[in-house]
Amino acid sequence: MDYLRQLRMERPLLFWIAMAVAFWLAFQLALFLIALVIGPFGFPSWAPLVVLMVALVVIARRQQR
Repeated sequence: MDYLRQLRMERPLLFWIAMAVAFWLAFQLALFLIALVIGPFGFPSWAPLVVLMVALVVIARRQQR
């Protein structure tokens, strides 16, 4: 954590580029894993995105309590 804090202070552009890439990779990985699990059930191609969004909303709502 200290390394990220130091990077944010010394090189903010590199820090935010790294954060954007990390979030994009995490999002893609989550979509892939969800599609892998629900794929055999014959759901439409947009179903993994809906499942991911619902999961994120549930997590956000639970954190507000």
